[in-house]
Amino acid sequence: QGQLVESGGGLVQAGAPLRLCCAASGRTGTSAAMGWCRQAPGREREVVAAIRWSGSSVNSYYADSVKGRFTISRNNAKNAVYLRMNRLKPEYTTVYYCAADLKARAVVTSHTAYDYWGQGTQVTVSS
Repeated sequence: QGQLVESGGGLVQAGAPLRLCCAASGRTGTSAAMGWCRQAPGREREVVAAIRWSGSSVNSYYADSVKGRFTISRNNAKNAVYLRMNRLKPEYTTVYYCAADLKARAVVTSHTAYDYWGQGTQVTVSS
């Protein structure tokens, strides 16, 4: 079994930064491919950032809508993945989910490929 627990969400003003944290345990702690996804009301869940590491090689992916604003990183010693979000916009308001793929050999850019999901953390950006 594995577990992903997100934290760091909250209410911020537009333009402010926020950092989300995903703590992985159990089998998910060994995942080489992880990502952050969000699902706005009435829309399909989307991968906003993803990361995969193998040894010293790290590859990352960002959705066009967040490029230049979001940064995904990981701390293997802590089994944690972070999402730094800068210059937040009100349209970024939604629940953000951490996800893990135990088998991926590349960065996972489709939400349907992930095996494990966290419970989500709410991010609300006020205008």
